[in-house]
Amino acid sequence: MSLMLEVRGIDVFYGEFQALFDLSLEVRTGETVIVVGPNGAGKTTLLRCISGLQPASKGSITFLDQPIHRLPPHRIVELGLVHVPEGGRVFPNLSVMENLKIGSYVRGARKEFRKKLEEIYELFPRLAERRTQLADTLSGGERQMLAIARSLMSKPKLIMLDEPSSGLAPMIVTLLFEFVARIRSQGYSILMVEQNVRKALSLSDRAYLVESGRIALQGTREEFSRESYIRKAYLGL
Repeated sequence: MSLMLEVRGIDVFYGEFQALFDLSLEVRTGETVIVVGPNGAGKTTLLRCISGLQPASKGSITFLDQPIHRLPPHRIVELGLVHVPEGGRVFPNLSVMENLKIGSYVRGARKEFRKKLEEIYELFPRLAERRTQLADTLSGGERQMLAIARSLMSKPKLIMLDEPSSGLAPMIVTLLFEFVARIRSQGYSILMVEQNVRKALSLSDRAYLVESGRIALQGTREEFSRESYIRKAYLGL
């Protein structure tokens, strides 16, 4: 598999506080890679840095062989890298369909809006049923699905998901991961930060453990599942 995203030796600061230390990570074409770790470890900062929302003071980020660490966020989206933040953040006073339409604002996606919309409704039947509803009237799980679906409208090559299951009831979490599995089966590359390590690992090809702003462990799904520290601290085994 060819290399899609390469993060090399980045440092990230918030004022004088250093959040990431010489961090490196990669995602190959068609891979699902998860990033796990305790709260405050720097996982969200990593995604914000990749998507251009938080600058790195050192290191480089390359997407499809193009340096992106100095590009503004909208240019990174146009290249095919989208970021779904924690909580989804849909437009509450717009309908489901209007939210999806906003997702297709990227030049290359506008002309295929109708076709992409039908694909999304096929992938997310529940959103098709609620297409005229205001996003504010959806359940938490449906809003998260809408946020992910909206990101797909821009015809991305890599989707970054930040804690997609955060705050959702267990039954909804299971449903959400079924949707992520469906997206994965469509051939999308996924980089996902997730606290539900057991469910996320079941979908992943590879995983990274971030602790105190550094990569503490990395490996394939099988290697991670066998690691005694992961089994004890994150899988409860």
